[in-house]
Amino acid sequence: MSRIGKLPIPVADKVKVALAPGKVNLDGPKGKLSVVIHPEVKVEMKDGAIVISRPSDAAKHRALHGLTRAIVANAMKGVSTGWERALAIRGVGYRAEVKGKQLHLSLGYSHPVVFDLPEGIVAEVAKTPRTEDQLPTIDVTLRAADRQLLGETAVRIRNLRPPEPYKGKGIKLHDETVRRKEGKTGTA
Repeated sequence: MSRIGKLPIPVADKVKVALAPGKVNLDGPKGKLSVVIHPEVKVEMKDGAIVISRPSDAAKHRALHGLTRAIVANAMKGVSTGWERALAIRGVGYRAEVKGKQLHLSLGYSHPVVFDLPEGIVAEVAKTPRTEDQLPTIDVTLRAADRQLLGETAVRIRNLRPPEPYKGKGIKLHDETVRRKEGKTGTA
């Protein structure tokens, strides 16, 4: 039995669960999500929790068991409390501003970059004070119910100006570590 797959998923308060053939529909305070279930995996409600089961111990079914349980659990957390992802923008003159459903960025290019936020993603911008040995940092926080969409959006924003290894300028995920290089030292 899969250690992850056999765990029941408790239904959070204020979350409505509707089981349909091949689908689990979740409706909560942070939004609505629909998870497509593989036809060989069985999903049912027992004692106020969602239980995932598999037909056999074949490698394919074991893999689908844990995967399905993790995806449904992520959707449950998303509709009840939501997911959050933070980005750090570092660089002199780099700016970020939220205008409606768009993120306006100034990233050192000759033109401003306008990023359209997908439906369901909310962005918030905060500036942290500059220390003497550090570049100015702008924190962009993305929030959503759908974890996959949130991660894809964060990576798409990061790819607008990836962090460079010499000064650390660019957009990086908050928990990402950028390996720094020393650079040229000249002939002394």
